[in-house]
Formats: sequence, C-alpha cells, structure tokens
Amino acid sequence: MATASRTRKRQQAPTACPRCGGVGYYRRDVPVGHPDFGRAIPCDCQAAAQQQARLEGLRRASNLGMLTRQTFESFVPEGFGLAPHLQANLRRAFEACRAYAEKPEGWLVLRGRYGCGKTHLAAAIANYRIARGQPVLFMVVPDLLDYLRAAYRPDTDSSYDEQFDAVRNAPLLILDDLGTQSSTPWAQEKLFQLLNYRYNGLLPTVITTNRELEEIDPRLRSRLADTELCQVLTILAPDFRQAGTESSELSSLSLHSDQTFQSFDTGDRHLSAEERENLRRALETAQSYAAEPEGWLVFLGDYGCGKTHLAAAIANDRVARGLPALFVVVPDLLDHLRAAFSPASTTSLDRRFEEVR
Repeated sequence: MATASRTRKRQQAPTACPRCGGVGYYRRDVPVGHPDFGRAIPCDCQAAAQQQARLEGLRRASNLGMLTRQTFESFVPEGFGLAPHLQANLRRAFEACRAYAEKPEGWLVLRGRYGCGKTHLAAAIANYRIARGQPVLFMVVPDLLDYLRAAYRPDTDSSYDEQFDAVRNAPLLILDDLGTQSSTPWAQEKLFQLLNYRYNGLLPTVITTNRELEEIDPRLRSRLADTELCQVLTILAPDFRQAGTESSELSSLSLHSDQTFQSFDTGDRHLSAEERENLRRALETAQSYAAEPEGWLVFLGDYGCGKTHLAAAIANDRVARGLPALFVVVPDLLDHLRAAFSPASTTSLDRRFEEVR
C-alpha cells in the first residue's frame, strides 16, 4: 500500500516552474511605487502555450476549416505529369503566392479551371499568415452570401451591419470561387459593396475564380483589371484530381477512351495485304506524331476506315502522359461557337475561339 501511494505521488507532482510555481504568473520583488509593484507578470514558461492558444484562436476565426492542411509545403509546384510549359506556369503561380504571403499588399487574383490548385494556394497564403500570428478571413463566396442573408434573421447573435463590417474590414480577406454564386441583383450588389470598399481602402484581398474576367460583373471587372492594385495569375494546369485526363468541356475524348494505339487492329484477315500494310504505316505515323507532334497530320479515308480511331489514339496517348490535347468533333465545335453568340451565354466567343486555336 505504501509503495503504491508513493508511486501515485511521484506521478502527480510534475516539476514546477521555479519562478511562478506552475501558476503561470509571478510578482516581482520591487519597492512600493515601482510600476511593477503588485502586478501579475506572465511567466515565460507559459509563452509557448499562450502562443499556441492564440494560433488556435486565429485558425477558428479564419473559417478555414479542413483547409488548414493546405499549405505551401503540401503543394506540388511541378504538378503531376504536366508538360514543361504547364510546370513552369504552376511554379510561377506558386512563387508569386509565396511572395504575397510574405508581404500581402494589393489584390491577388488566381484564375484557373476546377482542381488546378488555386484554392490550395489561397488557403496556403492564409495558413502562412496565421502561423505568423496574423489574422485572416477565408470565405467561399456562395457561403459568404448565405452568411450575410442569415444575419437578417431575428435570432442571430449579431446584426447584419456588424457581420458585414467584420468581413469588409478583415486585415486579409480571401474569397474563394468568385463567379459560382447566384447572380441575383442582391448577391451582385453585396459583392460589389464589399469589394468596392476594399478596393477604395487598398485592403489586401485574394480572390480565386474559374471565370474569365469578361464573364464577371462589369463593375467588379473594372476593379480586378486595375493593374496598379491587382496581380492576376492564370493557372493553366488541368484538374489535379483527374491527373492524366483532358478536361475541356469542348472535348468529346471521353467517348473515345477505348480507341488507343493498342486497340487499333492492322491485321484484319478480310483486308488485302496492301490494305493491311497501309494501316500499319498509318499506325506508325500516328505513333510518331503523338511522340513529337510537329506541323499538321491529316487522315483521309472512307467511313469506318480507322481515321477517327487513330486521331483519338493520338489524343489519348498525349493525355495519358500528362500532355495537352484537345479532341473536338467539328459539328460540336460549330455548335459551341454559335452558342457563344447568345446573350445568355456565360462564355464569350473570344474565349471559345482562343481555347481551340
């Protein structure tokens, strides 16, 4: 019994700080009238815990949630299987975001398709600032608008004005997915009020979007186009989550995923020897072109002769190696271009034309 009791006492009596006795504060032995007389001074032994508690408070206030894992260290600036020019583009965006995180001044706009890494980089900026004890507010634009709408409810803890003021005066505001919100007049007006306030105040702001600038509300676009305040980075990388796939909405390559060089048959016994040799040469030419595409390659032949198979095989081979390729059926392309003329279209003709050419 005595042995067990002594063991428990040893476990329950950790070494106390010689200065504060484990309380966390101490008083200096100074005469009456000294500025520190009677003052509780935080002990150095608590500094690490206090700093950690402050960082946790900043993370909770940042609204990052699960994005606390998205850091510069976890980002892959070379991407996955990207062509050299795409690697260089992604590396430049990475370096620019690192520089902005060090000294956030002006606005930084990250453009790119879904999954290209723009949200990761925006969150990395937020996490970098928080790790250095600086407050950040990260908001997904549709969620921000829901948050502001909810402020009108009578059972909310704070008024709409208080909540809107907290967002627009954030020391560093990061808005993710601008352009995905509903385009109601109320939503457009609130976004303009928010961004116009920060624009006039030159407040540091990071924005991500998958939209072309010309597709954004003209009032917002004029702010984003101000080169003296805004740095716009366009990330060309495809979706990280779909490495090895082609992601343009113009493409119909997914319908031809089974048409590869391996599945191309040059030995059909119903063909003559001359026809089989012709197919073999066409296959070798297509394989050589896929390995190093230069100039134009035109396949001519009757319906069902294999020309579409070889064209799709070239595209599939390129995409499988993480290289850019766009497979478009001409009638579909013309339909897309015609649709861009529609007043209701969210994609301009210039964008469509630029994507293809």
